[in-house]
Amino acid sequence: MKLLMPYITAGVTADWTAYLPAFAAAGASYLEVGLPFSDPTLDGATIQEATSVALSRGATLDRILADLAAVAPSVPVVASTYANLVIRSGAAEFCGRLRAAGVTALIVPDLPLEECEEVARHIDLVLLASPATPDARLAEIGRRSRHFVYGVTVMGTTGERAELAATAAGLAARLKARTSRPVLLGFGISTPAQAAEAAALADGVVVGAAVMRRVLDGATPDEAGAYVRSLRAAISST
Repeated sequence: MKLLMPYITAGVTADWTAYLPAFAAAGASYLEVGLPFSDPTLDGATIQEATSVALSRGATLDRILADLAAVAPSVPVVASTYANLVIRSGAAEFCGRLRAAGVTALIVPDLPLEECEEVARHIDLVLLASPATPDARLAEIGRRSRHFVYGVTVMGTTGERAELAATAAGLAARLKARTSRPVLLGFGISTPAQAAEAAALADGVVVGAAVMRRVLDGATPDEAGAYVRSLRAAISST
């Protein structure tokens, strides 16, 4: 079965954790939970807006982890954040708190491969690869990544796009030739048709900004779950 990981920014609404079981029931394989950070350099306008909303609502790591611990979703939770938050607390403490709240793995996009060993001692790391990553480095990323490798289809930030990036096919092929891990493609996947196209190239997809656009526009957990269900239906047909 193709893998599907929808994203939500923690704390973006008062009931943000209600989206997690809704996404799981809609067919998500993993749930990506973004931990808000004041300078989300990899994220485009939509997730930057969601991060700003969450922080303005008073989202803190303590509150987010307490909320997560109370939910216990039925599929694995993958937290994502920036290295500053990990380093500030120390890898052992930060990752230990995540695990205690039920987090299975962590994505830290600005943590270089050469500096990930300490964090990887304390939690499973999901590593990113881009179209510009050399082949030898792709192989090393595939070796060190856990659960799957996150293929970043564009050299840019997250955000909805009109079509799947032309670089997606080449990246997926290069990754799949160098790792036995599942390869999930993300960045810019916005519609069920794009998700199906990406899933046909790889082992699954990550969808973030398109989910968050709906949440920011007022979609309820059930309504956002219906969108995730449409993604599941599309990728299951590939």
